[in-house]
Amino acid sequence: MAEKRKDDKGRNLKDNEFQRSDGRYEYKFTDRRGDRHSVYSWRLVETDRTPPGKKKGTSLRELEKQILLDKEDWIDTVESQRTTLNELFEIYISGKVELKDSTRNNYIYMYDRFVRYELGTKRIANIHFTDIKSFYVHLMHDLGFKPNSIETFQTILHPVFENAVRDGLIRINPTNGAIAEIKRSFGWEKTKRKALTVPEQEAFVSYVAGSKKYARWLPLITLLLGTGCRIGEALGLRWEDCNFNENIITIDHALIYRQQDDGSMRFHVTTPKTRSGVRQIPMLNDVRDTLRREFARQRMMGFNDFVIDGYTGFIFSNRFGNPMSPHCLNRAIVSISNAYNAEETAKAEKENREPLLLPHFSAHHLRHTFCTRFCENETNLKVIQEIMGHASISTTMDVYNEATKEKKLESFANLEGKIRIS
Repeated sequence: MAEKRKDDKGRNLKDNEFQRSDGRYEYKFTDRRGDRHSVYSWRLVETDRTPPGKKKGTSLRELEKQILLDKEDWIDTVESQRTTLNELFEIYISGKVELKDSTRNNYIYMYDRFVRYELGTKRIANIHFTDIKSFYVHLMHDLGFKPNSIETFQTILHPVFENAVRDGLIRINPTNGAIAEIKRSFGWEKTKRKALTVPEQEAFVSYVAGSKKYARWLPLITLLLGTGCRIGEALGLRWEDCNFNENIITIDHALIYRQQDDGSMRFHVTTPKTRSGVRQIPMLNDVRDTLRREFARQRMMGFNDFVIDGYTGFIFSNRFGNPMSPHCLNRAIVSISNAYNAEETAKAEKENREPLLLPHFSAHHLRHTFCTRFCENETNLKVIQEIMGHASISTTMDVYNEATKEKKLESFANLEGKIRIS
């Protein structure tokens, strides 16, 4: 029987274990492709001390144990130690040919700006759940990111790691459960978007309609409150999308304003991400009349002539005749609300009553407000879903349940005392 090899401490070495002349331990193994590799450590077992002046690392027996476990589970140990997250992201994003250009550009921008030069340089085998959680905490606490943005990073990173799991590079996706853990740890709950109440909606519309300064915003506001369009869909609307004979507006594209790879901001026309986004919306009388008046005004003053990605004939523009961005309307809403609240506060004080003040809200709240009013007057959830262009019925249900809750309370208040129950 061959004599067992020993290390300089007299301990028996296993098959494929060696101690080099400089004192380092070596373990030789063959990967699943048949290629030979070696791993090294200054320590044979975990209890060994690291020689003075040498960098402490995982002991050889621990490395060996992990390699054998990986081989059993068909995990490519060597490749996972070679491959960085950046390399996996490039493979992932190049294969996502179905992504809209705007979505792709946003993913690449977010990754390059916040992931590539720190987390992205790490080897895939060395990224663990705690690394992902720490990264998200850093984004929230140090950089001030909101919950929506954190979920965008999860949307980007989760499939990248999932591909690594499927390719046998890692055993577990380190992003699994990260968002849920953040929510539990920090009591994070996304704020629910609130619709304007009926009195708030009426006060807002009346103020805009009666204001010389802000009246020019009334056509766009009327469209948003009367159709539930997303802001990009409304700004991308063209006259040819409005069929006044059949009283129908066709939604099949949106105008977006996004940062490009070179850092510049540009307008683009994009089509809906899902088929549910393509839809037809009947015109309410106020919407139809407002659009007709706007058409007559533009026929006298001149129609918009800018071209974006081959699309022309846009209904809405800024005061300089250029495409309008959502930020432009959002800034206007803030100015309108502030002006209204100041006047209403002064008037209420003079009349010795409580003022009806407008909350802080954005253009998207106008879509949510329409949806709420629609839910208050329509019981067919499928109709509501199709008009709103919701990809999931659960989104419709959330708004519907919130809207009908108020109606139920109102109904029971009217019922109070009218029937004998005790």
